[in-house]
Amino acid sequence: MNCSPANSRWPNQNPPMSQNPPATSARPASVVSRRGFLAASSAALITGSLAATTTKAAESAAGSKLALLGGDKAVRIPPTPKIRWGDLERERFNAMLGQDTLFYWKGPQTTLALERFRKVCPLKYAHTCSSGTAALHIAVIAAGIGPGDEVITSPITDIGTVIGVIYQQGVPVFADLGAGTYNLDPADVERRITPKTKAIIAVHLCGNPCDMHALKAIADRHKLVLIEDSCQAWGAKFRGQPIGTAGHITCFSLQNSKHITCGDGGVVASSDERFGPLLQKSGDKGSDRSKAGGGFQMFATNYRMSEPQAAVLAAQLERLEGIAGKRARLGNLLTEKIAGLPGVRPHQVHRDDRCVYWFYFFRIEPTAFRCNRAEFVKALAAEGVQCGAGYIAVPLHREPVFLKHGFFAGRWPVREMGLTTMDFSKHQTPEAEAILQTGIRITIQENMTEDYILGAAEAVRKVARHYAT
Repeated sequence: MNCSPANSRWPNQNPPMSQNPPATSARPASVVSRRGFLAASSAALITGSLAATTTKAAESAAGSKLALLGGDKAVRIPPTPKIRWGDLERERFNAMLGQDTLFYWKGPQTTLALERFRKVCPLKYAHTCSSGTAALHIAVIAAGIGPGDEVITSPITDIGTVIGVIYQQGVPVFADLGAGTYNLDPADVERRITPKTKAIIAVHLCGNPCDMHALKAIADRHKLVLIEDSCQAWGAKFRGQPIGTAGHITCFSLQNSKHITCGDGGVVASSDERFGPLLQKSGDKGSDRSKAGGGFQMFATNYRMSEPQAAVLAAQLERLEGIAGKRARLGNLLTEKIAGLPGVRPHQVHRDDRCVYWFYFFRIEPTAFRCNRAEFVKALAAEGVQCGAGYIAVPLHREPVFLKHGFFAGRWPVREMGLTTMDFSKHQTPEAEAILQTGIRITIQENMTEDYILGAAEAVRKVARHYAT
């Protein structure tokens, strides 16, 4: 669009009647006829109107012009830095420094942390541990996963979800995902069940609850253990109930990027009498510390959390509701503002659930835009949005270690012994592949304001409209 003033086009057009009168005119140059005056006045009015219209069009175009191309940013004020620690943590640290031990068992900080954890996730048995990966390994040990046992889970998750399965010589089986939820598709989970299936690990990706009613029904029907990977879902709710309370065992991460953290750490919990009593032993070398001289009745590694970590956890748990509630509101606001935008699929969350948006994930339809995803993300970032392309690079079963089945010094004993015929190079999860190829990640954090989210939403609309086919 040519945004120059209207009169800049005049050299290519006939001049107005008020200029350059014909040489044959009998009137003096200083005398203007009524007809000439009216013509000149009309031309001036038309010219002024055109100029004003063109100026407004130019201003409108400038307002929608991508920041990448020199326009104004949609996000005017970036989020302020996030401060995660303060008096609550300092209070717990001071108390911890007055103790004569930093060991977890019966430690005051661990005791307090677990007491506060149960207010968030009211389960009978809970055990602190060294990481979310450790929590998941503990859950797998407690669930009795052994050589050749199959565990169905998500192909889009941190590898920590399946490390414990592989270490127990189990076999991860990756089911496909919902196109907008990015969580396990219950129908595909059921299709992948075999006589060797022992458990399901439901990953609440981005803090968005899985369909636990459907997955629990499948687990009950096939007598499977249902483990919740709640590592990205602190404070989330499934149908109004705390996340982690629908399955048999739940696992949380306290790694530095999570909603609450103690640098690294985890919690594993259960109210099921088959598994709950095994959690502490499964994370503490098989030792039952509630019984003196009981000996080792089971085998496990050391995944203990120390008292300094528990002190930070206890303090962070007091902050959780504010963090989770704020993220939920901001993520839902973003969905509201980009809903209905052609070519854009917002993050799909059930209306009765609370997603806590470890990050916000939306997808673009490649044929709807004159740009690829990388260009879309680059334009969003230029608008001031904290964003990135995709999440993990490829589904887990596309990673080299899975394609080579090289988990233990380049080998996979259970496959060599004939306990599984799994060939990850032939494993197919088409929707998961498509999600990773078309997904765009937007950071959601509790230090962000609604104004920032409104700016981010405007940026998505602005970029989508600019590149729309």
